[in-house]
Amino acid sequence: MPTLHWIGKEKVVNHHQVVPYRILEHKYGYTDGKEKKQETGSGNKIIHGDNLEALKALLPEYEGKIKCIYIDPPYNTGEEKWIYSDNVNHPKIKKWIGEVVGKEEDDLTRHDKWLCMLYPRLKLLHKLLSKDGVIFISIDDNEVANMRLVCNEIFGSNKFVACNVWQKRYSRENREAIGDVHEYILVYSKDPKAFKSYRNLIEPTEKQTKVYRNPNNDPKGRWRPIPMTAQAGHAVSSQFYKITTPSGAIHTPPDGRCWAISEDTYMKLLSENRIYFGKNSDAQPNIIRYLSEIEGIVPWTWWPNEEVGHTDEAKKEIHDFFGKLDAFDTPKPLRLMERIIKIATNKNDIVLDSFAGSGTTAHAIEKLNAIDGNSRKYILIELEDYADSVTANRVKQVISGYKSKKIDIEGTGGSFDYYELGIPLFKEDKNLNEEVPLQKIRQYIYYTETGQPLEETKNKDNAYYLQTHVDTSYYFYYKKESLTTLDYDFLKSVTTKSESYVIYADNCLLSDDFMRKNNIIFKKIPRDITRF
Repeated sequence: MPTLHWIGKEKVVNHHQVVPYRILEHKYGYTDGKEKKQETGSGNKIIHGDNLEALKALLPEYEGKIKCIYIDPPYNTGEEKWIYSDNVNHPKIKKWIGEVVGKEEDDLTRHDKWLCMLYPRLKLLHKLLSKDGVIFISIDDNEVANMRLVCNEIFGSNKFVACNVWQKRYSRENREAIGDVHEYILVYSKDPKAFKSYRNLIEPTEKQTKVYRNPNNDPKGRWRPIPMTAQAGHAVSSQFYKITTPSGAIHTPPDGRCWAISEDTYMKLLSENRIYFGKNSDAQPNIIRYLSEIEGIVPWTWWPNEEVGHTDEAKKEIHDFFGKLDAFDTPKPLRLMERIIKIATNKNDIVLDSFAGSGTTAHAIEKLNAIDGNSRKYILIELEDYADSVTANRVKQVISGYKSKKIDIEGTGGSFDYYELGIPLFKEDKNLNEEVPLQKIRQYIYYTETGQPLEETKNKDNAYYLQTHVDTSYYFYYKKESLTTLDYDFLKSVTTKSESYVIYADNCLLSDDFMRKNNIIFKKIPRDITRF
């Protein structure tokens, strides 16, 4: 398989593993039109901070649980002035830190910088994606080739689903030799077969339904004729038979073709007046398909602005919330995000957007949930300082109601929680940061042991019990104010019966022979705590 190489690649391939793990610090919850100190428990999160660190902070709770990811990363056009600032301590990359990435003629390494920025983030996104999850990536011609190769490397070339073309402009572009009117939306899935099995159809447009007519005043409504032949490559004998029309004409399948249905099915449809022989009743048969039977259509890879909106439409949507706002040059329209979410999600699925911008993803989810009654969840991550004033503010207005073109838009209802990236779990001396809440440390420990989120439940075991997973019980015997020792007195407090035990403590007084006989594994704090 072709691979992509660039300056600094070998230093960022595993960079996601050394990114410091930080806790998420809750700032407020938003529900019933008000900010509250308490967490809402809604599952909806808006996070302010570097998305590389924020993605890592999500792992203990969300690894393998995100059904749909959408990202709209910097396109690296040379006009964006984005900054590469990840803390990669190596000369090849260190010289780039804090540098504004400029135009091609001014910055010959801008593609290398872009790839170094993108790669570790995609690695973490891949870990967060569920087994049947799907990722949608907006990109344009500047980096689409590199993006394909990077995604092939991280997700696998066999995980590619589609390259959608979005018509972002509705008016002709006359500034260049060839007008730029489109962008791409790449789609990869951990399991493309499972994704295709969703078969989440979209509503046909008025243009697409015009082919359905009712020239004979059929009481069942508008219909269209569907050709009854198919390729004969996999046909069976029951698909070859003669058909006599009402006028007496006889038809057989053309060479290399067969009838698409068996003779028994044909006779049944004929009795139901579902076969059409043309105006003179002598043409090759067609099956009548009624518009009322169409639940939806499969989306194509061509997404015209008539169906999903355009950039100017997106700017006007932002204008509804904030007036003129220059922070977003190429925002995504609400209809575009609605299509992605309709295609990729159902019921209670979680959607992640790690380049959240103005919050269009959350807007689309709140709107769709209000329409179809589903309970999709969203997690938005935004680095810039407008994460609260713009990203979260827009979602607040969507939930509570706002004005669009001087028309009152009813609020969707809903709730979310707003977070900042907090302090790291480990200090520079590699000891546990005692300022981190104990509950956050417990969640981290259990995740590193099992790869599962810790769900605290009331139990009859001691206060240091975490949970039992695959017949192993886990304990984190930790006190901020004093050292802890795994000894016989501690074991007397253990009441959960398991095949084996993993117990964290500062010290251990039990003999190796005793621990082997009782399937006990001692792990020393902080030495044996896994860093991921």
